Amino acid sequence: MTRAFDEARAAAVRGEVPVGAVVVRAGVVLGAAGNRTLELKDPTAHAEMLALRMACEAIGSERLIGCDLYVTLEPCPMCAAAISFSRIRRLYFAASDPKGGAVENGVRLYDSASCHHAPEVYGGLRESEASALLKAFFRQRR
Repeated sequence: MTRAFDEARAAAVRGEVPVGAVVVRAGVVLGAAGNRTLELKDPTAHAEMLALRMACEAIGSERLIGCDLYVTLEPCPMCAAAISFSRIRRLYFAASDPKGGAVENGVRLYDSASCHHAPEVYGGLRESEASALLKAFFRQRR
């Protein structure tokens, strides 16, 4: 999770919403990224999506069997679906997102009968740190 926070802080420096994500398998980082939607002018360039793409490239497969994802904010519907399709084993996230989240909030994708694969989910890790990072970022932007 520390690496995910490093990626989130780097995203904030770039003017992006400070969210970071890291894909790990057997203790090896396969992909790590922060949000880059503004930089890449790509609405899908969320930290999770970029980290998943890197990890898939690293192992040469669209399936991330045995991989875990660490992210500083509860994934949105797009990212939650990509996590499911990539077959991530475990999802660890810091802050919940009552407005945009899709794991413990909103559509609760992994509870849906149409969900292809539901990872084990562990939320609230370093939640206060993630919340403070996000609040400080948006306070500066206003």
